[in-house]
Amino acid sequence: MPKAVQKITLSPSRDIPFNKLVLSQSNVRRVKAGISIEDLADDIARRTLLQSLNVRPVLDADGQETGMFEVPAGGRRYRALELLVKQKRLAKTAPIPCIVREAGAEISAEEDSLAENVQRVALHPLDQFRAFQTLREQGRSEEEIAAIFFVSVNVVKQRLRLASVSPSLLDIYADDGMTLDQLMAFTVNGDHARQEQVWENVSKSSYDEPYQIRRMLTEDTVRASDKRAQFVGIDAYEAAGGIVLRDLFEHDDGGWLQDVPLLDRLVTEKLKAEADTIAAEGWKWIEVAVSFPYNHDYGFRQLEGTPADLTAEEQATIEALQAEQAKLEAEYQTADELPDEVDARLGEIEEALSAFDNRPHIFDPAEIARAGAFVSIDGDGTLLVERGFVRPEDEAPVDQTGGEEGNDPESHVDGEPSSSAVRRTVITVGGSQPEAEDEEDDGIKPLPDRLVMELTAHRTLALRDAVANNPHVAMTALLHKLCTDAFYTAYTPGCVEALVRHVQLPVQAPGLKDSASAKAVDERHKAWVADMPDDETALWDWLAALDDVSRSALLAHCVSYGVNALFEKADRYGGNGVSSHGLRRRLDQADRLARAVNLDMVEAGWRPTVENYLGRVTKSRILEAVLEAKGESSAQLIDHLKKSEMAKEAERLLDGTGWLPEPLRLAEASSASNDSRATAEPLPEFLDDDDDEAGEAGEDEQPHAVAAE
Repeated sequence: MPKAVQKITLSPSRDIPFNKLVLSQSNVRRVKAGISIEDLADDIARRTLLQSLNVRPVLDADGQETGMFEVPAGGRRYRALELLVKQKRLAKTAPIPCIVREAGAEISAEEDSLAENVQRVALHPLDQFRAFQTLREQGRSEEEIAAIFFVSVNVVKQRLRLASVSPSLLDIYADDGMTLDQLMAFTVNGDHARQEQVWENVSKSSYDEPYQIRRMLTEDTVRASDKRAQFVGIDAYEAAGGIVLRDLFEHDDGGWLQDVPLLDRLVTEKLKAEADTIAAEGWKWIEVAVSFPYNHDYGFRQLEGTPADLTAEEQATIEALQAEQAKLEAEYQTADELPDEVDARLGEIEEALSAFDNRPHIFDPAEIARAGAFVSIDGDGTLLVERGFVRPEDEAPVDQTGGEEGNDPESHVDGEPSSSAVRRTVITVGGSQPEAEDEEDDGIKPLPDRLVMELTAHRTLALRDAVANNPHVAMTALLHKLCTDAFYTAYTPGCVEALVRHVQLPVQAPGLKDSASAKAVDERHKAWVADMPDDETALWDWLAALDDVSRSALLAHCVSYGVNALFEKADRYGGNGVSSHGLRRRLDQADRLARAVNLDMVEAGWRPTVENYLGRVTKSRILEAVLEAKGESSAQLIDHLKKSEMAKEAERLLDGTGWLPEPLRLAEASSASNDSRATAEPLPEFLDDDDDEAGEAGEDEQPHAVAAE
């Protein structure tokens, strides 16, 4: 006969009054973990006990049961019940459901306690996400769910966001096909189709880091920190139907604006509305753009306005703010670090005082009638209005008696008699269009001419700033130019125009005017303007009275405006452009000047981005840059990507490496002389192409104005 299988007998359960229970010293849990006893007590009070206690009879010295029971498994529940009793929320004799083990059982109390904790399987995160989602669908608010499970509201939002990811991706996560960090990255964009498309791409390559997933899901968006978004305001954008993508798991600087065309339309409308308001001041013209290039006002005469008078109330406010500022600074003068609230208050005071300093200027109405203004967005997203610029063609003609003709704004408009005193302001709204992406990747080709022009424009500006800060080099450069003109008969254009002509930057990358070099040059120029006499006839005496240090600094500043390190297409036909020899000479002298001031374009603020370099060159050039800066292993990480993705990833890899393209590098000194007696070297490889010719017909002709005047 087959042997009968012995049946398992489960330990009986019974209700035991709480005052008959004691905590066993056999409980293996010693370290506090999980939610607090207080939170567990509140949860038991809300939903009662979900799991019975595991108890054993307490025996006396003779081995007889005493009527008391110890709790080796369920100690935290016991302490939570004990707290409820102390709070008088539970009766001392309240029956507690227990599983009663036999006294002296073969399995020890310690083993039971360990088994209860070790064999318990934690809930899979996905099950928790979906459970939170179910509670939400049942009508529970996020705040209620957070209160029930003793977590923050943000944690609930995160769990609900994870549960909203594409079901197919959740299944992959459940099967351990992706990490939790990767799943969190997919929550930045709620488009399931796009999520699945991105996963399809990244899962087949090593290009699957969470930050890469986030970037791919937000590549066609605009950061909330972008000055356009700051100008319009997130609330206005959302009110117009725009969607903001948010990352609940990492700092996202306010998220990403998904509808870029809508944002651009709102920006244009708001700028136009601001321009309409400013037009009421009587300006002849207003140009409107998101931003203007560096030195966009060159050749315009700027009107001298006077700040609007302060009212008695405004003056009192200024004095009160200054007094408060002085008091706080004196009080914390010896402190190593300012308290946060004091630091914040000082910042508010400085901002308020700055607003008074930057109050609008008052201009002569007759001048306003022929002048205009530029309206754009400043780097911090605030409105930037530059008033009082007169175009050369709008200057009033001078009659033979020395007076100005047509000075009456009511008499002429654009040179024609006006039948009315009312003049309509011409508002021009402009902007730049992005260049079409070039997907070609056929080897290391010469850099595009326009790109080299933009790079050398940035280098020229940085070189000007460096020369202006080094009077010795500036004096050397000036003397070199004067000696070249005096002692060398074969005149060719050089790096410094000693007239000094202000060399313009006709081709430049967006944002050049916000660079550190541009700001330094502008601030220095404004400081000199503030010190100089308004009357040019008094300039000589003012210059004569300067000390040597100031004279040297001023000379350096003036000479720096003639620095011309620009690349441009050589004129092979002896026309109005620069010859190949002249261009080579200019670039050689620019290299020498850069070495003299130890120019470092990395310190000057340039770094490779998709906009200023990586998105403008071939894939081979991108890989070459990463290979030089990060090594072969990093280049291999991106060599399989499409150009747009490769450029974005290369920008991240190159950040902080100090890598520079050839036009921006500090060239090594050549053993050959760079003066007019030396033979010109060929253009560098990054500029050389089949269209260039070594010999030029007009090498020895007198120079023409190149991107100057």
